Amino acid sequence: MAMAACTRRKALILGQILRDCKSNSGHFTSVYTYRSFSSGSEDNDVVVIGGGPGGYVAAIKAAQLGLKTTCIEKRGALGGTCLNVGCIPSKALLHSSHMYHEAKHSFQSHGVKFSNLEVDLPAMLGQKDRAVSNLTRGIEGLFKKNKVNYVKGTGKLLSPSQVSVDTLEGGNTLVNGKHIIIATGSDVKSLPGIPIDEKKIVSSTGALCLSEVPKKLIVIGAGYIGLEMGSVWGRLGAEVTVVEFAPDIVPTMDGEVRKQFQRTLEKQKMKFMLKTKVTGVDASDSGVRLTVEPAAGGEQTMLEADVVLVSAGRVPYTTGLGLEDLGVKMDKIGRIEVNEKFETNVKGVYAIGDVVPGPMLAHKAEEDGVACVEFIAGKEGHVDYDTVPGVVYTHPEVASVGKTEEQVKALGVDYRVGKFPYMANSRAKAIDDADGLVKILAEKETDKILGVHIMGANAGELIHEAVIALQYGASSEDIARTCHAHPTLSEAVKEAAMATYDKPIHM
Repeated sequence: MAMAACTRRKALILGQILRDCKSNSGHFTSVYTYRSFSSGSEDNDVVVIGGGPGGYVAAIKAAQLGLKTTCIEKRGALGGTCLNVGCIPSKALLHSSHMYHEAKHSFQSHGVKFSNLEVDLPAMLGQKDRAVSNLTRGIEGLFKKNKVNYVKGTGKLLSPSQVSVDTLEGGNTLVNGKHIIIATGSDVKSLPGIPIDEKKIVSSTGALCLSEVPKKLIVIGAGYIGLEMGSVWGRLGAEVTVVEFAPDIVPTMDGEVRKQFQRTLEKQKMKFMLKTKVTGVDASDSGVRLTVEPAAGGEQTMLEADVVLVSAGRVPYTTGLGLEDLGVKMDKIGRIEVNEKFETNVKGVYAIGDVVPGPMLAHKAEEDGVACVEFIAGKEGHVDYDTVPGVVYTHPEVASVGKTEEQVKALGVDYRVGKFPYMANSRAKAIDDADGLVKILAEKETDKILGVHIMGANAGELIHEAVIALQYGASSEDIARTCHAHPTLSEAVKEAAMATYDKPIHM
C-alpha cells in the first residue's frame, strides 16, 4: 500500500510539473484557449489521432497518468462515430420509437388511455440531437478538466514522432509526440454498384435523420446496426424488409437464441429474405428498385422501397494517415497489426479500437485505449477479448458474452446447458414484458461458465453479471447461490444458473 501511495504521489508531482510547463512560442487557434500549445517546438508524451471512444478515453487516461497529451480530431466534435452518428443517436431513437410503440400497442392494457396519438418526427430527432450535443460538450469538459490539448483537424504522420495537422480553420500545424496512437475508428462498408447518397440509399448515418417515416424500408444486412435501425423505423410505421446474403441473421449470435430472436422480430412485422443477394439498384425521385436473387444463383426478383439502408458492416479507417509511407504493417482487410502492447512494427506508433483486430465495439475501443497508455506509462495494461459483451438494442434486447453453443461444440468440450424463460420470471410477467430467455453454458466437469446469452427486456444491463463471472472464472453454481433481489429480471439469470448445475425453482 505504501509503495502504491508513493507511486501515486510521484505521478501527481510529475503531472503538476507537466501542467506547469508553458510554451514560449507559437500558437494556433484550433487548440482550446485553456491550454496553450507550441506548434512543433515542444514534445508531447502522447499524441492521439482520433477523438472517438478509443481515442478520447486514451487521451484522458494518459493525462491522468501524468503524460502530456494532445488529441487530434477532424470531425470538430469529440466522441467519434459512436457518439455523433452511431451508438448514442441510434439508442436515442430506439428509446423514443419504443415509447411510441408501447403507447400505441401496450398502454391500454395497463389502464392508460388517450386519443390522437401521433409521431412528431422533428421533435424526436431534436431530442436525439440534443443528447449528442450535450455528450460531446461533456467530453470537451473532461479534456479541460484533465488538461488534454485538443486540436481540431486532420492528422497525418510525417514520422513516428511528428504529425502534420490540416486544421478545420484552414491552416496547418505540426504536433510532436514521443508516442503516437492511431485511434481513427471505422467507416461504413460500401457495396459494389450501390451508391450511397444519404437520401434514398442511406448508410446508418443517413438512417438517423430521415425527413419522414418511409412507407417501405429495405435493409441490406441483418447485423446489429441493420436490425436496430430497422426496428426504429418499423415501430414508427415503415414496412421493413431485411435482405441478408447469409443463411442467418446476426451470424455471431448463439443459434438457438438467434432463431427465437428472429421469430420475435417477425412477430413485430419485420420481414426477412435470407440467402439473398442484391444484384442491382435503381434510385429515382419516386423511390428505389432493388434487383435480388438467391445467394446461390437463380431467378431474379424486383423489390421496391422508399428508402434503402445499406448495413453491410464497417471497415477500418486508415485513409490519409501516411501509414504506408512509414511502413506500418496492415493485414489483408486493412487492419493495423499490433502486438499485445498495441505497438505497431514502427517504434513509437501504436493503434487501438476499430483499426486493429477484434470486435468493432465502442467499449472494446475504450478498453484498448486505457491498456495502451498504461503500457506506455510503464504499467501493465489488460484487455480480455473473451469477456467483451455484445448487445443488440432492439426490443427485446439480445446480449451475450463468452462462447456460443456452436463454438463450445466445435471445441469438443463436454458441457451443460441451463435455460430459463422470461415467461417464468415474476417481474417480467408483472410488467407484461416476458418475451425472452437466459441461456448459460458451463463446462460439465468443473461447472465453469463458458458463455451466457440473454434475450429479453434489459438484457444489455443484465449481461454484466455474467461478464464479471466469466472474468473471474466463476461456476454456474456461484451465480445460483448468490442472492438476487425479488422481484427482478436478474432472477432469470439466477434460475438459469440453477438449471445449469442442478434444477431451477420456478420452472
